[in-house]
Amino acid sequence: MSERGGLPGEGLVKGLAVTLKTMTRRSTTQQYPDVAPELPPRSRGVIALLTENCTVCMLCARECPDWCIYIDSHKEEVAVAGAARPRQRNVLDKFDIDFSLCMYCGICIEVCPFDALYWSPEFEYAEYDIKNLLHDKDHLGQWMATVPPPPAHDPHGEPAKEETTAARKAAAPTSSAAHPTVVRPEPGPATPRASGPATPRSTGPATPRSTGPATPRTTGPAAPRTAGPAASGVEPATPEPGPADDGGAPR
Repeated sequence: MSERGGLPGEGLVKGLAVTLKTMTRRSTTQQYPDVAPELPPRSRGVIALLTENCTVCMLCARECPDWCIYIDSHKEEVAVAGAARPRQRNVLDKFDIDFSLCMYCGICIEVCPFDALYWSPEFEYAEYDIKNLLHDKDHLGQWMATVPPPPAHDPHGEPAKEETTAARKAAAPTSSAAHPTVVRPEPGPATPRASGPATPRSTGPATPRSTGPATPRTTGPAAPRTAGPAASGVEPATPEPGPADDGGAPR
C-alpha cells in the first residue's frame, strides 16, 4: 500500500478511464488550413477601405491610440454651375495602415462619419517581412470584396432612424385629417372713406415783430438787505411808554 492509503496503480487507472472516455467521443479539432474555420460575422480580421467615401477628415488618424494610420491629401478646385467662384475639395493621396502596430480596437471604424472603413473577417495576411504589413489604400481597397453584408435588423429591437423618420412623414397627413384646420374667412374689401377736397389753409403774411432798441437796465449799488423778523427769526421788542420829549406834544 502507498503512504496516502490508496491502492497501488489507482492514478494509472483514472488516467486510462479519461482516455477511454475521450476515445469514444467525436473529435472537434479543425484541420486548418485544409478546413476553413467558421468565424462569426462580426469577427475582426483586417480593415477594409472604401476610397470613394473618404473625405480626409483625419478623425481616424487622430483617434487611433497606436498612431498606425498615415493619411496625406491635396486640395483641388471644382467648378460649380451658378457659383461665384470654384469650390475646393480634398483628394486622398495616401491612406496606409500599419498592421504590425494595430491592436484591432476598431476605434477608427467607429469614429468614421462617412462609413469609409469596414471590418473584414479575413485574417490570412501574414508576411515573412514585417514591412509588408503596411497596407496602402489600394491594398486596403481590395479587402472590400470580403466584407460581409450587414446583418438584418432585429425585429424586436429599436427601429432605425430612417424607418422612424419615414413613419413620421407617413403619419403626418393622417394626423392633419383627424384634426382639421379651421379656415378663417378672408376679410372683404375695405370701404373707401369719403374724402372731399382738402380745404386750403389761409396763410397770410406773417406779422413782423416790433424789435425796438433794448432798454438798458439800471444797475446801481445793491441795497443792503434789512434783516427783518423773518430773516433773524427773533421777534422785535415792543418799546415801553416813556415821558414825552420836550419838543414833542404833551400827553
